[in-house]
This record gives sequence, structure tokens and C-alpha cells, in this order.
Amino acid sequence: MNAIEIAKLIDHTLLKPDATREDVYRLCYEAVEYGFFAVCVNSVMAGVAAKALEGTGIITCSVAGFPFGAQPAKAKAYEAARALEMGAGEIDMVMNIGAAKEGDWDLVREDIAAVVGAVKGAGVKVILENCLLTDMEKVKACIEAMHAGACFVKTSTGFSKGGATLEDVKLMRKTVGENMGVKAAGGIRDYATAMAMIKAGANRLGTSAGVAIIRGALESGD
Repeated sequence: MNAIEIAKLIDHTLLKPDATREDVYRLCYEAVEYGFFAVCVNSVMAGVAAKALEGTGIITCSVAGFPFGAQPAKAKAYEAARALEMGAGEIDMVMNIGAAKEGDWDLVREDIAAVVGAVKGAGVKVILENCLLTDMEKVKACIEAMHAGACFVKTSTGFSKGGATLEDVKLMRKTVGENMGVKAAGGIRDYATAMAMIKAGANRLGTSAGVAIIRGALESGD
């Protein structure tokens, strides 16, 4: 893959709690300059990003229930719907991790479905937070996300004790097949890691190091 193709798989991400409007503007300018697929911001900044990106074709992605997934489903659904009203085109939601650990898969599915139902027409990516799950739980979470109507499963928030791993991406891709997206996020900071994730089965990357990745791709000559 060349640098242009890799850029089209990147959600250029800024989810720090102290992010300012100026920081989001800078994120958006970089997204335009490097041709990223989307920017990913906290829901309070969805309108700021959407306005900055108006007319560029770059999508604003907003998170919901971030970073713990411990909010009621109705709260996540409201946050997602409000972000959509402000101009977001995709939602990255954190699933109910506690319910998954308890084996309450009906609640996990209902939690995801509430967000999917609240943002009909927008893609929903479900963050599993794999570092907190067993392999069996990861597989089951992927299956419930599919049943709930999500478009993607995503490895991590980047705010817990671990990020994306090649093993997890491979497991997720094997579970969901080719008809659902797999987003790798958390710890993807250079070109080599980005390419490894793509080869393992990721078709979207969430990273705050998109600029460094594309520069690395250009330097590699690929």
C-alpha cells in the first residue's frame, strides 16, 4: 500500500480531556493536508470538527460512552444522537465491559443496539477494550456487535492498560469475516506498526500519530 492508500484508512484522533478548540482545528487541518479518512474527537467537539471539515469529504467521528463504557445505554444513545446533530458521521462507542465480564450478553447487545438505533444512517464502531477481556469474551463481543447492527469492532480506547495487538486483530477478523470492519487503535505510532495491523486484518486505524505514519510511509518509498 502507498501513503495515499494508508491515509484513507486512518481516523486521525484527539481524545485527550484537555483538548481545546485550537487543538481540534489543528487536527482537522492535518487531516485535510494528509488525506485522512476521518478525525475522531470527543462528542463535545463534534460540531467544531464538522464545521472545520465542511466541504472536505473528511468524516467527523465522535465517541460515545468514552472511555469506560459504564454509562446507561440511554445516555450513550443520547450522546451519539447529539453528536450526529452536530455533524458527526460515525460513532465509536465503548460497549458495556462490566456486562461482558459478567456474561450478560443480552445487556451487551442491547447497549450496542441502543446506539445503533439512535444514529440510523451513521456507522457505529464498538470498542471492546480487549486488554480487559479473555479471548472467548472478545469473540462473543464481536458476535453481539454484529447482531446489534454495528459496522465495525474496535480493539481499544487507548486509555486502558493495553492497546491493539496483532493477535487481537487477527482474532477479530476471523470472527467477523469480511463483511464487518475491524478498527485497530491504541499504541499505533509508526508506519511499521500500522502496516502490521493492516496485514493482520484491520481496515481502519485509530491513531494520534497519523502524520508520523504517513511520513514514514513516504520515507519507506512504498
